[in-house]
Order: sequence, then structure tokens, then C-alpha cells
Amino acid sequence: MKHVCLLTGPPRAGKTTLIKQVVGEFRGKAGGFYTEEIREHGDRLGFRLVTLNGKDVVLSQVAFKSPYRVGKYGVNVEGLEQVGVTALLDAARDCDLVVVDEIGKMEMLSLQFRDVITRLISSNRRVLGTILLHHHTWSDVIKARPEVQVMMLNRDNYSQVLTEVRRWLEEIK
Repeated sequence: MKHVCLLTGPPRAGKTTLIKQVVGEFRGKAGGFYTEEIREHGDRLGFRLVTLNGKDVVLSQVAFKSPYRVGKYGVNVEGLEQVGVTALLDAARDCDLVVVDEIGKMEMLSLQFRDVITRLISSNRRVLGTILLHHHTWSDVIKARPEVQVMMLNRDNYSQVLTEVRRWLEEIK
């Protein structure tokens, strides 16, 4: 059984919602992070990274002045490394399940983040996460690793994928 399960799919398919639901039901100890949109008056202004132990940092924002940019967003790579990478390292050491939502273009700007993901996959730690749908040299390599099971999520198959992820968690105990 593959010990890394990564959800992929189009934006707003429910990937983060599914991760939160499964983690809420999980009987073991989970650590890591998820991302959430920062919205104002219906407009998406950026993304916040929130750890499962309650820390958060703004990952990206339209107004950020940063040398790192993805689309219209300035990316806070330092914040990702200080909060997100630290949460992943802590989870790898102390938890039954490492949650990484998400492995996306913004997160992949950090070499520390890439290194931690590579080490997690190689370590036999149970990892549940989301990954970029579109082709990207580094994420394509991650998706092709033999330890990784990739599940496509869309609005039509949410219940089916939820059942599959629950089964995956049960089978790898």
C-alpha cells in the first residue's frame, strides 16, 4: 500500500474541504498545514497557511511586494518556511499523519519545502495532501514516485474520493 495520498483536481473541487473532513475524523495524531483563501467582498486577495496546531501566516497576497510572484500574488516564501515547513518537520517527528495542503506553485518556490516533501515521501511517513493538477517539472516527478497514490477530485466524485481516502487511511494503519 502506498503511504502517500495526494489529491489533485481543478480549483474549488473540494480538495481542502475533503482534507479537513478526513483529518477531523482521524483517530490518530495529525500535523502539518492546509491553505485557505483570503477574501474580501467576494474577491480573492491571497492565501493563508494554517497549521493543524493553530499557527497561521499569510502565504500570498495581491499587495505583497515580493521577488517571488505567482500570477497576481506576491509570495511570502520566508513565512512558508518559518511556519509551514516547521509544521511539516514537527508532524514528521511527532504525528501519525502528515498533512500538506498544498504542493502548489507558491509552495514549490521554496527549496526547503521541496526538500522536506522529498524526505517525507522517502521516509515511509503517512502523508495526505494536495498537489498541483497542471504539469510542472517538480510536481510531475512527485506524482510519478512509486510511494505516491494520486486521486483526481472533482465536484462529481467527492463522495467516492472521500470513501477512497478513508479506506486508504484504514489500510495503512
